[in-house]
Amino acid sequence: MNTTTLPDRTEVAIVGGGPTGLALAVTLASAGIDFAVLDRLAEGANTSRAAVVHARTLEVLDELGASESLIALGLQVTRFAVRDGARRLLTVPFDRLPTPHPYTLMVPQYETENVLLHRLRALGGDVHRPYEVASVVQDEDGVTLTMTTGRTLRAAYAVGADGMHSTVRQAAGIGFTGNAYAESFVLADVVMDWAPGPAEVSLTFDTAGLTVVAPLPGGHYRVVATVDDAPAAPDLAFVQKLLDERAPGQAKVTRLAWSSRFRVHHRVADRYRAGRLLLAGDAAHVHSPAGGQGMNTGIQDGYALGRAFADGQLDGYEAQRRPVAQRVVAFTHRMTRVATTRNPVARGARNMVLPLLGRTALPRKLATELAELNYR
Repeated sequence: MNTTTLPDRTEVAIVGGGPTGLALAVTLASAGIDFAVLDRLAEGANTSRAAVVHARTLEVLDELGASESLIALGLQVTRFAVRDGARRLLTVPFDRLPTPHPYTLMVPQYETENVLLHRLRALGGDVHRPYEVASVVQDEDGVTLTMTTGRTLRAAYAVGADGMHSTVRQAAGIGFTGNAYAESFVLADVVMDWAPGPAEVSLTFDTAGLTVVAPLPGGHYRVVATVDDAPAAPDLAFVQKLLDERAPGQAKVTRLAWSSRFRVHHRVADRYRAGRLLLAGDAAHVHSPAGGQGMNTGIQDGYALGRAFADGQLDGYEAQRRPVAQRVVAFTHRMTRVATTRNPVARGARNMVLPLLGRTALPRKLATELAELNYR
Protein backbone atom coordinates (compact mmCIF):
# COMPACT_ATOMS: atom_id res chain seq x y z
CA MET A 1 0.00 0.00 0.00
CA ASN A 2 1.29 3.45 -0.90
CA THR A 3 1.29 5.49 2.33
CA THR A 4 2.08 8.87 0.81
CA THR A 5 -0.22 9.15 -2.20
CA LEU A 6 -3.94 8.49 -2.09
CA PRO A 7 -4.60 5.41 -4.23
CA ASP A 8 -7.28 5.25 -6.91
CA ARG A 9 -8.75 2.05 -5.50
CA THR A 10 -8.79 0.14 -2.23
CA GLU A 11 -10.75 -2.61 -0.53
CA VAL A 12 -11.87 -0.60 2.54
CA ALA A 13 -12.04 3.20 2.64
CA ILE A 14 -11.99 4.43 6.24
CA VAL A 15 -13.33 7.96 6.64
CA GLY A 16 -11.85 9.39 9.84
CA GLY A 17 -8.37 8.99 11.30
CA GLY A 18 -9.24 9.18 15.01
CA PRO A 19 -8.94 6.29 17.48
CA THR A 20 -11.80 4.30 15.90
CA GLY A 21 -10.49 4.58 12.34
CA LEU A 22 -6.94 3.85 13.47
CA ALA A 23 -8.01 0.75 15.43
CA LEU A 24 -9.85 -0.51 12.34
CA ALA A 25 -6.86 0.24 10.11
CA VAL A 26 -4.42 -1.58 12.40
CA THR A 27 -6.74 -4.60 12.51
CA LEU A 28 -7.03 -4.65 8.71
CA ALA A 29 -3.29 -4.18 8.25
CA SER A 30 -2.62 -7.09 10.59
CA ALA A 31 -4.98 -9.23 8.50
CA GLY A 32 -3.40 -8.17 5.18
CA ILE A 33 -6.54 -6.38 3.91
CA ASP A 34 -5.98 -3.33 1.70
CA PHE A 35 -7.41 -0.05 3.02
CA ALA A 36 -7.06 3.71 2.90
CA VAL A 37 -7.66 6.03 5.87
CA LEU A 38 -8.84 9.54 4.97
CA ASP A 39 -8.93 12.44 7.41
CA ARG A 40 -9.94 16.03 6.75
CA LEU A 41 -7.41 17.51 9.19
CA ALA A 42 -3.88 18.34 8.07
CA GLU A 43 -2.57 16.70 11.23
CA GLY A 44 -3.95 14.79 14.19
CA ALA A 45 -5.52 16.76 17.03
CA ASN A 46 -3.17 17.66 19.89
CA THR A 47 -5.78 18.35 22.56
CA SER A 48 -6.54 15.65 25.11
CA ARG A 49 -10.33 15.20 24.73
CA ALA A 50 -10.99 11.60 25.86
CA ALA A 51 -8.65 10.67 28.70
CA VAL A 52 -9.78 7.23 29.94
CA VAL A 53 -8.75 3.87 28.50
CA HIS A 54 -10.68 1.05 30.15
CA ALA A 55 -9.61 -2.55 30.69
CA ARG A 56 -11.47 -4.10 27.73
CA THR A 57 -9.90 -1.56 25.38
CA LEU A 58 -6.46 -2.41 26.74
CA GLU A 59 -7.20 -6.07 26.01
CA VAL A 60 -8.03 -5.09 22.43
CA LEU A 61 -4.83 -3.05 22.22
CA ASP A 62 -2.97 -6.16 23.46
CA GLU A 63 -4.27 -7.94 20.36
CA LEU A 64 -3.19 -5.02 18.16
CA GLY A 65 0.32 -4.83 19.61
CA ALA A 66 -0.24 -1.31 20.93
CA SER A 67 -0.98 -1.67 24.66
CA GLU A 68 2.56 -1.76 26.06
CA SER A 69 3.55 1.60 24.56
CA LEU A 70 0.33 3.25 25.73
CA ILE A 71 0.50 1.88 29.27
CA ALA A 72 4.01 3.33 29.60
CA LEU A 73 2.58 6.80 28.90
CA GLY A 74 -0.42 6.63 31.22
CA LEU A 75 -1.40 6.72 34.85
CA GLN A 76 -3.01 3.60 36.34
CA VAL A 77 -5.98 4.35 38.60
CA THR A 78 -7.71 1.56 40.51
CA ARG A 79 -10.80 3.23 41.96
CA PHE A 80 -13.71 5.42 40.98
CA ALA A 81 -15.30 7.40 43.82
CA VAL A 82 -18.86 8.72 43.83
CA ARG A 83 -19.21 11.80 46.03
CA ASP A 84 -21.68 14.43 47.10
CA GLY A 85 -19.43 17.41 47.72
CA ALA A 86 -16.64 16.19 50.00
CA ARG A 87 -18.68 13.21 51.21
CA ARG A 88 -17.80 9.83 49.68
CA LEU A 89 -20.94 7.82 48.90
CA LEU A 90 -19.55 4.83 47.02
CA THR A 91 -16.21 3.44 45.88
CA VAL A 92 -16.02 1.42 42.66
CA PRO A 93 -12.86 -0.75 42.65
CA PHE A 94 -11.08 -1.83 39.46
CA ASP A 95 -8.17 -3.70 41.05
CA ARG A 96 -10.02 -7.02 41.42
CA LEU A 97 -11.43 -7.23 37.90
CA PRO A 98 -10.76 -10.49 35.97
CA THR A 99 -8.46 -8.95 33.36
CA PRO A 100 -4.73 -8.55 32.71
CA HIS A 101 -5.41 -4.81 33.21
CA PRO A 102 -7.22 -4.36 36.55
CA TYR A 103 -7.22 -0.59 36.44
CA THR A 104 -8.29 2.41 34.41
CA LEU A 105 -5.50 3.99 32.36
CA MET A 106 -5.56 7.78 32.37
CA VAL A 107 -3.85 9.13 29.26
CA PRO A 108 -4.66 12.02 26.86
CA GLN A 109 -6.41 11.01 23.64
CA TYR A 110 -3.64 12.37 21.42
CA GLU A 111 -1.27 9.86 23.05
CA THR A 112 -3.67 7.02 22.27
CA GLU A 113 -3.90 8.23 18.67
CA ASN A 114 -0.11 8.57 18.41
CA VAL A 115 0.46 5.03 19.68
CA LEU A 116 -2.10 3.59 17.24
CA LEU A 117 -0.63 5.62 14.38
CA HIS A 118 2.89 4.44 15.21
CA ARG A 119 1.63 0.86 15.21
CA LEU A 120 -0.14 1.42 11.89
CA ARG A 121 3.03 2.80 10.32
CA ALA A 122 5.01 -0.15 11.64
CA LEU A 123 2.60 -2.35 9.68
CA GLY A 124 3.11 -0.29 6.50
CA GLY A 125 0.03 1.93 6.69
CA ASP A 126 -0.64 5.61 7.27
CA VAL A 127 -3.38 8.25 7.31
CA HIS A 128 -3.96 10.30 4.14
CA ARG A 129 -4.35 14.00 5.02
CA PRO A 130 -6.01 16.38 4.43
CA TYR A 131 -8.79 14.74 2.45
CA GLU A 132 -12.32 15.87 3.22
CA VAL A 133 -14.99 13.58 1.78
CA ALA A 134 -17.78 15.54 0.09
CA SER A 135 -19.90 12.65 -1.20
CA VAL A 136 -20.20 8.89 -0.86
CA VAL A 137 -22.12 6.96 -3.50
CA GLN A 138 -22.49 3.19 -3.51
CA ASP A 139 -23.56 0.87 -6.31
CA GLU A 140 -23.68 -2.89 -6.79
CA ASP A 141 -19.94 -3.20 -7.29
CA GLY A 142 -18.49 -0.73 -4.80
CA VAL A 143 -18.38 2.79 -3.40
CA THR A 144 -17.12 6.04 -4.94
CA LEU A 145 -15.85 8.65 -2.50
CA THR A 146 -15.38 12.15 -3.89
CA MET A 147 -13.23 14.67 -2.03
CA THR A 148 -13.90 18.39 -1.80
CA THR A 149 -10.96 18.77 -4.21
CA GLY A 150 -12.71 16.60 -6.80
CA ARG A 151 -10.33 13.68 -6.29
CA THR A 152 -12.09 10.30 -6.18
CA LEU A 153 -11.40 7.00 -4.48
CA ARG A 154 -13.04 3.76 -5.44
CA ALA A 155 -13.50 1.13 -2.71
CA ALA A 156 -15.31 -2.12 -2.19
CA TYR A 157 -16.58 -0.80 1.15
CA ALA A 158 -16.58 2.50 3.02
CA VAL A 159 -16.60 2.85 6.79
CA GLY A 160 -17.77 6.01 8.53
CA ALA A 161 -15.51 6.63 11.52
CA ASP A 162 -16.07 10.34 11.00
CA GLY A 163 -17.91 11.39 14.14
CA MET A 164 -21.40 12.50 15.09
CA HIS A 165 -21.95 14.50 11.89
CA SER A 166 -20.84 11.54 9.75
CA THR A 167 -20.86 12.06 6.00
CA VAL A 168 -20.96 8.30 5.50
CA ARG A 169 -23.98 7.86 7.78
CA GLN A 170 -25.85 10.62 5.97
CA ALA A 171 -24.98 9.10 2.59
CA ALA A 172 -26.25 5.74 3.82
CA GLY A 173 -29.55 7.30 4.88
CA ILE A 174 -29.25 5.83 8.36
CA GLY A 175 -31.16 7.57 11.13
CA PHE A 176 -29.46 8.67 14.37
CA THR A 177 -32.12 8.24 17.03
CA GLY A 178 -31.91 10.05 20.36
CA ASN A 179 -31.75 13.54 21.81
CA ALA A 180 -29.39 16.24 23.02
CA TYR A 181 -28.73 17.07 26.65
CA ALA A 182 -30.02 20.51 27.55
CA GLU A 183 -26.84 21.28 29.48
CA SER A 184 -23.49 22.11 27.95
CA PHE A 185 -20.36 20.29 29.11
CA VAL A 186 -17.19 22.01 30.26
CA LEU A 187 -13.92 20.19 29.70
CA ALA A 188 -10.68 21.50 31.20
CA ASP A 189 -7.19 20.20 31.95
CA VAL A 190 -5.73 21.94 35.00
CA VAL A 191 -2.96 21.86 37.55
CA MET A 192 -4.44 22.03 41.04
CA ASP A 193 -4.26 20.93 44.64
CA TRP A 194 -7.09 18.40 44.81
CA ALA A 195 -7.97 16.96 48.21
CA PRO A 196 -8.99 13.45 47.03
CA GLY A 197 -5.59 13.21 45.31
CA PRO A 198 -4.42 11.47 42.11
CA ALA A 199 -5.28 7.91 43.14
CA GLU A 200 -8.93 8.00 42.05
CA VAL A 201 -11.41 9.30 39.53
CA SER A 202 -14.07 11.32 41.37
CA LEU A 203 -17.65 11.71 40.19
CA THR A 204 -19.33 14.42 42.25
CA PHE A 205 -23.08 14.93 42.48
CA ASP A 206 -24.59 18.39 42.75
CA THR A 207 -27.94 19.96 41.92
CA ALA A 208 -26.09 22.35 39.61
CA GLY A 209 -24.64 19.48 37.60
CA LEU A 210 -22.39 16.47 37.34
CA THR A 211 -18.63 16.94 37.85
CA VAL A 212 -15.90 14.41 37.09
CA VAL A 213 -12.31 15.00 38.19
CA ALA A 214 -9.69 12.57 36.93
CA PRO A 215 -5.90 12.56 37.33
CA LEU A 216 -3.69 12.75 34.25
CA PRO A 217 0.04 12.14 33.81
CA GLY A 218 2.33 15.04 34.66
CA GLY A 219 0.36 16.27 37.65
CA HIS A 220 -2.63 17.48 35.64
CA TYR A 221 -6.30 16.83 36.31
CA ARG A 222 -9.16 16.52 33.84
CA VAL A 223 -12.36 18.29 34.86
CA VAL A 224 -15.61 17.44 33.04
CA ALA A 225 -18.78 19.15 34.24
CA THR A 226 -22.34 19.79 33.11
CA VAL A 227 -23.19 23.50 33.12
CA ASP A 228 -26.48 25.08 32.07
CA ASP A 229 -24.74 27.62 29.85
CA ALA A 230 -20.95 27.49 29.85
CA PRO A 231 -18.68 30.03 28.14
CA ALA A 232 -17.04 28.93 24.90
CA ALA A 233 -13.58 28.96 26.49
CA PRO A 234 -13.84 28.54 30.27
CA ASP A 235 -11.00 30.32 32.09
CA LEU A 236 -9.22 29.46 35.34
CA ALA A 237 -11.59 31.61 37.41
CA PHE A 238 -14.62 29.82 35.92
CA VAL A 239 -13.20 26.37 36.69
CA GLN A 240 -12.25 27.41 40.23
CA LYS A 241 -15.72 28.82 40.90
CA LEU A 242 -17.34 25.67 39.53
CA LEU A 243 -15.26 23.43 41.82
CA ASP A 244 -15.82 25.73 44.81
CA GLU A 245 -19.58 25.38 44.34
CA ARG A 246 -19.66 21.63 43.76
CA ALA A 247 -16.75 20.38 45.87
CA PRO A 248 -16.26 23.11 48.51
CA GLY A 249 -12.79 23.27 49.99
CA GLN A 250 -11.50 20.43 47.80
CA ALA A 251 -9.69 22.26 44.98
CA LYS A 252 -7.22 25.08 44.42
CA VAL A 253 -6.58 25.54 40.70
CA THR A 254 -3.16 27.02 39.91
CA ARG A 255 -2.96 26.67 36.13
CA LEU A 256 -5.30 26.07 33.21
CA ALA A 257 -3.67 24.05 30.41
CA TRP A 258 -6.64 23.74 28.06
CA SER A 259 -10.41 24.09 28.09
CA SER A 260 -13.45 23.89 25.85
CA ARG A 261 -17.23 23.72 25.86
CA PHE A 262 -19.27 21.17 23.98
CA ARG A 263 -22.79 19.89 23.62
CA VAL A 264 -23.52 16.21 24.14
CA HIS A 265 -26.17 13.99 22.62
CA HIS A 266 -27.32 10.49 23.49
CA ARG A 267 -27.97 8.77 20.17
CA VAL A 268 -27.52 5.39 18.46
CA ALA A 269 -27.60 4.81 14.70
CA ASP A 270 -30.68 2.88 13.58
CA ARG A 271 -28.40 0.51 11.68
CA TYR A 272 -24.64 -0.05 11.47
CA ARG A 273 -24.70 -1.10 7.83
CA ALA A 274 -26.43 -0.12 4.63
CA GLY A 275 -25.10 -2.23 1.78
CA ARG A 276 -21.41 -1.38 1.36
CA LEU A 277 -21.45 1.43 3.91
CA LEU A 278 -20.72 0.71 7.58
CA LEU A 279 -20.46 2.80 10.76
CA ALA A 280 -18.22 2.73 13.81
CA GLY A 281 -17.41 4.97 16.78
CA ASP A 282 -19.15 8.33 17.18
CA ALA A 283 -20.70 7.97 13.74
CA ALA A 284 -22.71 5.10 15.25
CA HIS A 285 -23.23 6.22 18.86
CA VAL A 286 -22.74 9.26 21.09
CA HIS A 287 -23.49 9.66 24.77
CA SER A 288 -22.66 11.37 28.04
CA PRO A 289 -18.94 11.35 28.93
CA ALA A 290 -19.81 10.43 32.55
CA GLY A 291 -18.22 6.97 32.37
CA GLY A 292 -15.42 7.81 29.97
CA GLN A 293 -16.63 5.13 27.56
CA GLY A 294 -16.99 6.92 24.23
CA MET A 295 -13.51 6.44 22.76
CA ASN A 296 -13.31 2.99 24.32
CA THR A 297 -16.48 1.79 22.65
CA GLY A 298 -15.25 3.25 19.35
CA ILE A 299 -11.87 1.49 19.49
CA GLN A 300 -13.66 -1.77 20.23
CA ASP A 301 -15.99 -1.11 17.26
CA GLY A 302 -12.98 -0.63 15.01
CA TYR A 303 -11.37 -3.87 16.16
CA ALA A 304 -14.62 -5.86 15.87
CA LEU A 305 -15.29 -4.51 12.37
CA GLY A 306 -11.73 -5.27 11.27
CA ARG A 307 -12.10 -8.85 12.49
CA ALA A 308 -15.46 -9.08 10.71
CA PHE A 309 -13.76 -8.09 7.44
CA ALA A 310 -10.94 -10.56 8.06
CA ASP A 311 -13.30 -13.42 8.91
CA GLY A 312 -15.84 -12.66 6.17
CA GLN A 313 -18.53 -12.06 8.80
CA LEU A 314 -19.70 -8.52 8.04
CA ASP A 315 -23.33 -9.51 8.51
CA GLY A 316 -22.62 -10.20 12.19
CA TYR A 317 -20.97 -6.85 12.99
CA GLU A 318 -24.15 -4.90 13.77
CA ALA A 319 -25.58 -7.72 15.88
CA GLN A 320 -22.38 -7.78 17.90
CA ARG A 321 -21.76 -4.08 18.43
CA ARG A 322 -25.06 -2.17 18.27
CA PRO A 323 -26.46 -3.73 21.49
CA VAL A 324 -23.23 -2.66 23.22
CA ALA A 325 -23.79 0.94 22.15
CA GLN A 326 -27.41 0.83 23.27
CA ARG A 327 -26.34 -0.45 26.68
CA VAL A 328 -23.55 2.12 27.09
CA VAL A 329 -25.84 4.99 26.05
CA ALA A 330 -28.56 3.86 28.48
CA PHE A 331 -26.07 3.35 31.32
CA THR A 332 -24.37 6.73 30.96
CA HIS A 333 -27.74 8.48 30.56
CA ARG A 334 -28.98 6.95 33.82
CA MET A 335 -25.74 7.86 35.56
CA THR A 336 -25.99 11.46 34.37
CA ARG A 337 -29.63 11.80 35.42
CA VAL A 338 -29.06 10.25 38.87
CA ALA A 339 -26.09 12.54 39.42
CA THR A 340 -27.89 15.73 38.47
CA THR A 341 -31.33 15.25 39.99
CA ARG A 342 -32.67 18.42 41.60
CA ASN A 343 -35.51 16.68 43.41
CA PRO A 344 -34.61 16.96 47.13
CA VAL A 345 -36.41 13.72 48.01
CA ALA A 346 -34.69 11.76 45.26
CA ARG A 347 -31.35 13.35 46.16
CA GLY A 348 -31.70 12.41 49.83
CA ALA A 349 -32.74 8.86 49.02
CA ARG A 350 -29.82 8.49 46.60
CA ASN A 351 -27.31 9.71 49.17
CA MET A 352 -28.72 7.38 51.81
CA VAL A 353 -28.92 4.28 49.62
CA LEU A 354 -25.58 4.44 47.81
CA PRO A 355 -23.40 3.87 50.92
CA LEU A 356 -25.57 0.85 51.76
CA LEU A 357 -25.20 -0.52 48.24
CA GLY A 358 -21.45 -0.16 48.62
CA ARG A 359 -21.58 -3.23 50.90
CA THR A 360 -23.18 -5.35 48.19
CA ALA A 361 -21.98 -6.68 44.85
CA LEU A 362 -22.94 -3.41 43.15
CA PRO A 363 -19.49 -1.75 43.17
CA ARG A 364 -17.91 -4.69 41.36
CA LYS A 365 -20.78 -4.82 38.86
CA LEU A 366 -20.34 -1.10 38.17
CA ALA A 367 -16.59 -1.58 37.71
CA THR A 368 -17.19 -4.40 35.24
CA GLU A 369 -19.72 -2.27 33.34
CA LEU A 370 -17.42 0.76 33.18
CA ALA A 371 -14.45 -1.40 32.15
CA GLU A 372 -16.66 -2.90 29.39
CA LEU A 373 -15.58 -6.43 30.27
CA ASN A 374 -19.15 -7.58 29.67
CA TYR A 375 -18.64 -6.83 25.98
CA ARG A 376 -15.88 -9.30 25.16
